[in-house]
Amino acid sequence: MRTFALDVHKNFSEVAVHEGGQVRRVGRVETRDLRAFAAALEPTDHVVLESTSVSWAIVDLLAEHAGRVTISNPMQTKAIAQAKVKTDKVDAKVLAKLGAADFVAEVWVPDTETRALRRRVAHRASLVRQRTALRNQVHAILARNLLALEATDLFGKKGRALLGAVELPEHESEQLASALRLHDALQGEVQRLERTLAGHALKSQSVRRLMTIPGVGSITALSIVSVIGEVSRFPSARHLVGYLGLDPKVRQSGERAARTGHISRQGQAHARGLLVEAAHAAVRTPGPLRAFYRRLGARRGQKIALVATARKLAIVCWHMLTREEDYRFEAQALTLRKARQPPAPGRRGGRADHGPGRGQAPRARATPARTGAAHLRGRGGPTGKRRGASRGTRLFRPSCGRRCAAGSWSPSTCTSRRGHPRRGGAYGVRLTFSSARFM
Repeated sequence: MRTFALDVHKNFSEVAVHEGGQVRRVGRVETRDLRAFAAALEPTDHVVLESTSVSWAIVDLLAEHAGRVTISNPMQTKAIAQAKVKTDKVDAKVLAKLGAADFVAEVWVPDTETRALRRRVAHRASLVRQRTALRNQVHAILARNLLALEATDLFGKKGRALLGAVELPEHESEQLASALRLHDALQGEVQRLERTLAGHALKSQSVRRLMTIPGVGSITALSIVSVIGEVSRFPSARHLVGYLGLDPKVRQSGERAARTGHISRQGQAHARGLLVEAAHAAVRTPGPLRAFYRRLGARRGQKIALVATARKLAIVCWHMLTREEDYRFEAQALTLRKARQPPAPGRRGGRADHGPGRGQAPRARATPARTGAAHLRGRGGPTGKRRGASRGTRLFRPSCGRRCAAGSWSPSTCTSRRGHPRRGGAYGVRLTFSSARFM
């Protein structure tokens, strides 16, 4: 069996072959001649190449003729076969030797649909970065002219009206008008692409499942699903955390104790950043993620706690996709707003119904939605504890004695709508359980 190795570049590839225990150089193959090179391969040949921006197109071309095509992880290959002399010829020969010995750190090859989804998500991220740069230019123009417009969103309806009425020098006015025209064009492209991505989100059960997590919208869920691909390729949640680069670095040698440092930041930075953004929203919603953030933030600081919450979100995503379960602390009204669907019957504007008003006949109680801590079954006693609740969990009944949020006592809708006093903290719930039990 022959093992070919390709050191891929933009315009050419350096090729080496391992055959009969010997490694020899085949030569340089231009990119336009790769199809002819692939046609010369046999069904028993094995081809190895490193992961690059053009690897997937080459893999599809070679897989039509070669028996096996392997994509190598360049980071791990560099650690295995680091040499003082580094040239394209040497790299191709070393890769051929590793491929023949089956000692290549193989990269998972996604299917065509997953690749297309990744490209769409990456394209949207690129458009958003360009739009952000244009917005920064507008802010810079105002700052240079010592102007501060009173608008929450400078690019909303009120903000655009203020920008249209501002008086600037001629050259600054021209730059402002140019930046706004480009911004509007990019905004239209972003909206068109988001409509396409929304269609993919509604069709994917995995995406809809991840959207039950507070702070995880359709774009974040699509990004996570596109990055993960087949969740079965991760044996545990820790493998997914390491793949996303949210695991801490560890330094240990000899008899010294292990020391942990910053996160490794390996993997796709875009997905990691979206998880951190989702953590910002998740910690503002009552639930175990917020309790975890506050507990760790009081001890280590808010920044470390926020990244740790993003890591916890990755763990939650792995368990939900592996077990095919929705988020246990799902807020149904929030999930429906994400999916842009009308509220379920029995709710007004997505808020929980407090039951019949004064003078009205009592209505049949529906099955409580899994909102907040409502899934912890049991009836409340005089002290606020609920029989059947998990160990370490204590729920407190609001002073009004009514059930809020479709059967749970956790949200503050009772206080916000009826003005009743509440007990047991800001939201009538205090969660002290271990995160490991519910994560």
